[in-house]
Amino acid sequence: MVHGYKGVKFQNWARTYGCCPEMYFQPTSVEEVREVLALARQQNKRVKVVGGGHSPSDIACTDGFMIHMGKMNRVLKVDTEKKQVTVEAGILLADLHPQLDKHGLALSNLGAVSDVTAGGVIGSGTHNTGIKHGILATQVVALTLLTANGTILECSESSNAEVFQAARVHLGCLGVILTVTLQCVPQFHLQETTFPSTLKEVLDNLDSHLKKSEYFRFLWFPHSENVSVIYQDHTNKPPSSSANWFWDYAIGFYLLEFLLWISTFLPGLVGWINRFFFWLLFNGKKENCNLSHKIFTYECRFKQHVQDWAIPREKTKEALLELKAMLEANPKVVAHYPVEVRFTRGDDILLSPCFQRDSCYMNIIMYRPYGKDVPRLDYWLAYETIMKKVGGRPHWAKAHNCTRKDFEKMYPAFQRFCAIREKLDPTGMFLNAYLEKVFY
Repeated sequence: MVHGYKGVKFQNWARTYGCCPEMYFQPTSVEEVREVLALARQQNKRVKVVGGGHSPSDIACTDGFMIHMGKMNRVLKVDTEKKQVTVEAGILLADLHPQLDKHGLALSNLGAVSDVTAGGVIGSGTHNTGIKHGILATQVVALTLLTANGTILECSESSNAEVFQAARVHLGCLGVILTVTLQCVPQFHLQETTFPSTLKEVLDNLDSHLKKSEYFRFLWFPHSENVSVIYQDHTNKPPSSSANWFWDYAIGFYLLEFLLWISTFLPGLVGWINRFFFWLLFNGKKENCNLSHKIFTYECRFKQHVQDWAIPREKTKEALLELKAMLEANPKVVAHYPVEVRFTRGDDILLSPCFQRDSCYMNIIMYRPYGKDVPRLDYWLAYETIMKKVGGRPHWAKAHNCTRKDFEKMYPAFQRFCAIREKLDPTGMFLNAYLEKVFY
């Protein structure tokens, strides 16, 4: 019999959202998950599955039943012939990497954070960069889904294909993802090269940067022309690192947090801080080599508010220049560094922000120094307006102000997804406040 806990408070990693579910469950088996759903049907409760809790929005919040999948975290099968791995949906990617290392395998692309679950990473449309690579969900070749009425669906290209096309970015609203089968590649090392440039240079030569490096991204420092370009590419060089505690932590974290806190009283400092830190930390060329997952992931140290929209790749220059012009025209609006710009291949997953188009993701950030909120609404609104104008779609895990009307315009397959959702969950067991804005 599965045991539920009362009085558990859930908070996301950034501490921007929290909730008090009526009951909190940590099932250890499919049978126990089934029991929770049966109880929810009987008592007419809503259910929310939570993974690593990293989403910077309220997508995982509920006042009903919360299922935490952390105890369903095993590697079930490694097929070295096909280079595929089947895992329980609650496994953290951080725990999967060493297991794959043992078999000489790796995932071809990863997001910046690995304290996230296999089920959650795909559900929210997590991505990284690389115009030849899709969002992380494109690496999924099969999954099993437990629906509201207790049925288990095995989904892949060849079975329940339509549900599969929807469930790879599932928003937690189709059922409980139990297992995920991921397509891997042979283990590989990456060399990361970081060097300074200017916004004009990068935007004028975008195509050549995209051709030069497999996992190309760049960081723009608002209130300046400064850009840090990051190339990541396959290498046979031995691991090496230019990381240094003093620069990374003493300066890049503690000093930055202190100065950002002071800037909450003197907002005019933000432009100076952005330029100063570029000069201090990003002005030279740096190289790091390591196993792929050690280069892809890095430590997220700051509590923060973020927005991240995917726009058509060809709109990159127009959107960034407009964001820069907006900041120049409104000196009272301040923007923390960096604006992170990444590129992703188009796909055919119904609610993927990259559905049917190669995309540029433009991530903006406002830190919360010592947990203090910095005014950001003017910046947020101006950014969203630009993103909508160029045909953008918001990252599902990040905070945004879109409603069903917006999504119907943004997603050609939105109605198809809704039909699948309504068929799998006719009573709305898996909805919450965030999802009601999406679907109603």
